[in-house]
This record gives sequence, structure tokens and C-alpha cells, in this order.
Amino acid sequence: MNRILAAVVLTCLIAVVTVLAADKGVVAIPAGAKCPVCGMFVAKYPDWSATARFKDGTTSYYDGPKDMFSHYFDTARYTPGKRQADIVALAVKEYYSLAAIDARTAYFVIGSDVYGPMGSELIPFLNEKDALSFKTDHKGKRILRFNEITRQTIQSLN
Repeated sequence: MNRILAAVVLTCLIAVVTVLAADKGVVAIPAGAKCPVCGMFVAKYPDWSATARFKDGTTSYYDGPKDMFSHYFDTARYTPGKRQADIVALAVKEYYSLAAIDARTAYFVIGSDVYGPMGSELIPFLNEKDALSFKTDHKGKRILRFNEITRQTIQSLN
């Protein structure tokens, strides 16, 4: 009886965590998931991973925020048949905590001495205080919000 009760409780807990994670666009990275921008296997770089969830329930996985933005700005190129408007959630890994956070509310440091799997990278933070501290400690050039990042910003990092 105790085993059945424990199994039921565990199943319910897993279901709740899965639903909460899905609401934030956070999805476990499948071992074979490839970044649609560069073709790298994303699971090899979990600390840098980012995701885009589409309204049809599919998810794209990236080996860093830079590739996520490249896809965001040119969605149809990397996922034929889909548009930017089809994206319902964007998530990035916060640099210090490695927690998945909403990319649309994050603070991004560019031009630092910290590099991701694809070289120069946008380094994401949950709050401005941590972004400012990182910028100072790692010779960052600027702090940008989601709406301040442009195609030109991404091209300057390549």
C-alpha cells in the first residue's frame, strides 16, 4: 500500500513540475536535438541552452542565446512553414543560477570576455544588478533588453 501511495505522489509531482516547466517554455533537451541555426548537438552544452516553443507545441533547441536570436529574427529560414508570430515562449539559461528564464524579460550582456560554444555570446541574467556586476567583472560592453537586440547586434557577435 505504501509503495502504491508513493508511486501516486511521485507521478503527481512529476506532472506538476512538467506543467510548470512547460508554461515557462522550459523543456528537457533531447539527446539528439540539433540547433537549427548551426547544427550543433544542444545537449552537449546544457548550461548555454535556449529554447523556442511554438504554438503548435513543437520546440526548437539552441546551443546559446545568439542562435536563438538568429532563429527568432529569421524564423522561416530555420523552420520552414513557421513564422516569428508562431513563437509562444523563449527561454534562456541565466548565467549564474543556470535556471531557465524568460528571454523576453532577461538582461543580456554583450562584448564580455566569456564565450559560449559558438564564440561571442549574449550572456543572460534575471536582473539588472547581476548583469551590471558581470559586465564589470568580465569587461562587458553593454547591457541590452530583449527589444533592444537587433539582427545587427547578432551579426556583430559572429
